[in-house]
Amino acid sequence: MSLSTLPYFVGCPSWSENAWREYLYPAEAKTSDFLGLYSQVFNAVEGNTTFYARPAPATIERWAQLMPAHFRFTAKFPGDISHSGDLHAQLAAAQSFIELLKPLGARVAPYWLQLPATFGPARLSELVNFIDEAGVPIAVEVRNAAFFSKGEEERLLNRLLLERGVERICLDPRALFSCTSQTPEVLHAQSKKPRVPPRPTAFTQHPQIRFIGHPELAANEPFLLPWLDKVAAWIEEGRSPYVFLHTADNRLAAALARRFHQGLMERLPGLAALPELDRTPEAEQLGLL
Repeated sequence: MSLSTLPYFVGCPSWSENAWREYLYPAEAKTSDFLGLYSQVFNAVEGNTTFYARPAPATIERWAQLMPAHFRFTAKFPGDISHSGDLHAQLAAAQSFIELLKPLGARVAPYWLQLPATFGPARLSELVNFIDEAGVPIAVEVRNAAFFSKGEEERLLNRLLLERGVERICLDPRALFSCTSQTPEVLHAQSKKPRVPPRPTAFTQHPQIRFIGHPELAANEPFLLPWLDKVAAWIEEGRSPYVFLHTADNRLAAALARRFHQGLMERLPGLAALPELDRTPEAEQLGLL
């Protein structure tokens, strides 16, 4: 089994972490090598960078040359689209962004629409219109408290997404918020991530999971175990989930992703190991090998 035949998609929020030279990338690797190396180990990546800035066309062309055909890039709509008021007014900008990423073809699937906490039930008509008009596969992350209340407003959101074949991205930050460290990295991550309960849904063939981990790998185990069972069950149902793993500063995000896959191998006999790039003492110390 190769990455191209893996029954699910697994990865991290980015590929450009210099700290991964400590255990994943060769120590001599250049930053320009990172995407090519990353795509030899994982088959998907979150498109976090596009939320903050649109890549240059030349950058998109370079990515298209480096990303294998089976690779998936869940590009986030830029924040000026998702966080700038009425979504009706942002459709032209959204179409322009979609056009920019066209060289990546099917590797951009789904596009992610991350909505702010201020986006509540009263604005659901904007969301429906945006989904209907965008013309591309979309997954949606909501952060408004009403969509986590288990009431009619949450049921309406879920029904609207299910009817349109749109996934509700599940953010699980419990491991991060279980951390009592006062390091700047942890405090910053805790201040930026919403403290919402996980909502695992499978409205399509591709459920979407964002797991925000504890900076100590072993501390994630009790939070990861239910996800290993859930993802294994989805795969056995014939679905192909997307699972992205973070840590506070993402130094160990790739280690956590590999750890997750190892746990999944125990539940799914025949699931192949992720490829190895390099075997180093540092990698052994992090429990990767």
